[in-house]
Amino acid sequence: MSYCERAGLQVATELADFAENRLLPGTAISSETFWNGLSSLLVELAGENRRLLEVRAGLQAKLDDWAEGQKGQPFEPDAYRSFLEEIGYLQPEGAPFTVGTVNADPEISDIAGPQLVVPVTNARYALNAANSRWRSLYDALYGTDALPGAPTGTGYDAARGAEAVAWAAAFLDRAVPLADGSHADVTAYRRRGATLVAEIGGAETGLVRPDAFVGYSESEAGASYLLRNNGLHIELVIDPAHPVGAASASGLRDVVLESAITSIHDCEDSVAAVDAADKVLAYSNWLGLMDGTLSEAFEKGGKTVHRTLAKDRQFHAPDGTPMVLKGRSLALVRNVGHLMTSDAVLVDGQEVPEGILDALFTVTAALHDFARAEDRNSETGSVYVVKPKMHGPEEVAFANTLYGRVEEILGLPRNSVKLGVMDEERRTSVNLVECIRQVKDRLMFINTGFLDRTGDEIHTSMRLGPVIPKEEMKSAPWLLAYEDNNVDAGVATGLGGRGQIGKGMWAKPDDMAEMLEAKIGHPMSGATTAWVPSPTAATLHATHYHQVDVFDRLKEIAERQAASREALLTPPILRGRELSPEEIRHGLDNNCQSILGYVVRWVDQGVGCSKVPDIDDVALMEDRATLRISSQILANWLMHGIVDEAQVLESLRRMAAKVDGQNAGDPAYVPMAPACDGLAFRAARDLILLGAKQPSGYTEPLLHAYRRKVKQQAGD
Repeated sequence: MSYCERAGLQVATELADFAENRLLPGTAISSETFWNGLSSLLVELAGENRRLLEVRAGLQAKLDDWAEGQKGQPFEPDAYRSFLEEIGYLQPEGAPFTVGTVNADPEISDIAGPQLVVPVTNARYALNAANSRWRSLYDALYGTDALPGAPTGTGYDAARGAEAVAWAAAFLDRAVPLADGSHADVTAYRRRGATLVAEIGGAETGLVRPDAFVGYSESEAGASYLLRNNGLHIELVIDPAHPVGAASASGLRDVVLESAITSIHDCEDSVAAVDAADKVLAYSNWLGLMDGTLSEAFEKGGKTVHRTLAKDRQFHAPDGTPMVLKGRSLALVRNVGHLMTSDAVLVDGQEVPEGILDALFTVTAALHDFARAEDRNSETGSVYVVKPKMHGPEEVAFANTLYGRVEEILGLPRNSVKLGVMDEERRTSVNLVECIRQVKDRLMFINTGFLDRTGDEIHTSMRLGPVIPKEEMKSAPWLLAYEDNNVDAGVATGLGGRGQIGKGMWAKPDDMAEMLEAKIGHPMSGATTAWVPSPTAATLHATHYHQVDVFDRLKEIAERQAASREALLTPPILRGRELSPEEIRHGLDNNCQSILGYVVRWVDQGVGCSKVPDIDDVALMEDRATLRISSQILANWLMHGIVDEAQVLESLRRMAAKVDGQNAGDPAYVPMAPACDGLAFRAARDLILLGAKQPSGYTEPLLHAYRRKVKQQAGD
């Protein structure tokens, strides 16, 4: 990698070229201001970043020592809590307060709906996410298992199309019911003045809630009628000339739902960004989202498809005045956490904290959005940054300082940067209200994450004893308390109506019927947003937010008893129970296959997020968090003698052959078996054998090291 000097820093040439020729032109920020600003950030904050990581390591050492001293004794919750308070892991809760975030866009503060998460390094995925604000319900039903069976024939299956139409009509009856009759029986929709009427059997009827009709667009070819329920829009598209519209007595061609209200464009767990070239790709795509230039050409069905960003949508309000609705999902960017360093910039030959680079580069890109006259991401002059993997209030306070300094460098008003706090580390969960306090005037988001949170739970309790199998974690007392506590903390601090209270990912992108059954639990839990793996999943999950008024649910939740802190502090340890040989074998093979299936794509191909078949060949949307839980469970079992190294290696070799078979159709795939000595296999092995020694159980240090070796061998 070649470097150039900027403000006393050694900057990778391609990163400097990107900043000076792409990022800064069109802003009021000069190169001198930018580089001097980065230099000052590193001088002021890099040392504090290192100190905070030392605090993490010191606390873990104390936890490990305490656990060693407890061997052979029953676990005593009171003694454990007293110990955590004594070492400062568990902090006292201060006086009540209320989140003070202002100037957030309504997608953050007022609208409850799905959130789509994609790797920012994949331009096609980023465009799909941005353009998933409006999606066809008919298509989402027709092409998935949300309806029984599958389409038949090579063309349009009219019978299946009729099933989708019937499902959608039943949905409309629940969300925007007619005063008389069903949407399934409507023979015509028409606007009468400022009112929408429907004709059934020659008679006219209106909506039960006439004010649900909020807009329209009419032309000679047809019309669109815009309805709103629980803050979300539904578009009835009338087009009698279209084959689907022609089959409908009312001419209804489609029901389009406002789907992914927000989207997270990820620089962290779903990408494999290990050097300056990777970081430039991430920053470039985020810039393209902010300045509206992102585009992508790709082959689909034998044709070249050119994809660009959707424009805002034009309607008229019922009184005839023009109205504009956002055409795109509100974009958030997830920066990396505090742990990793990057060689994209060096100070005295040493790598710098990657999170500091992300902060300055991604917020600078948002200046282009602020300068646009139309199709803006934020109408309020805000940039939305999700900050992951922070441990406790002091680290959250550090993030608040970092983004405050970035605002000063770029001349932005205080709290223009709105921060989302990922509640995925144990020390954050048990001190969540105090974490919120540190960013109370810029907080826009708190969100749970089962996989990372479980990985940290295991690592924190690594020496307390062997942990329960992965399948049992979702019903463990600590996890149930964790999910409730996240909502309780949001309610207690008044986050609802100012920011998002979120829940985690649905990992099965091909199982939409199951998602429709299960994921309504998220809005019922008080989550104003929840993650989905695809635009289609966003559309189907949006139907849940039409069924549940989440803001009413939050009022009900405010009356319940808060989640038990004792349960939250209960380690998921096998207490007096021995695992059967079959349980051990299954857990070993399941976790080894999961690790290999993900690592081989990450290390060999630089794929940070994809559909990875599990041991039963069920495709799961996986990112780096998957590795953390699987590797930490096996590292724990190794430490406590549930399995030994020979068993781990034997399982890895067998599962390598299975993963090779699952990837046989990929021409870029390099098989691991039978030699099992390639870099990807070695990375997977080390994630387990060295798992107990990894900082907080993170997988990034090992993955980055092996991916860099692959790139060096390829000459990239």
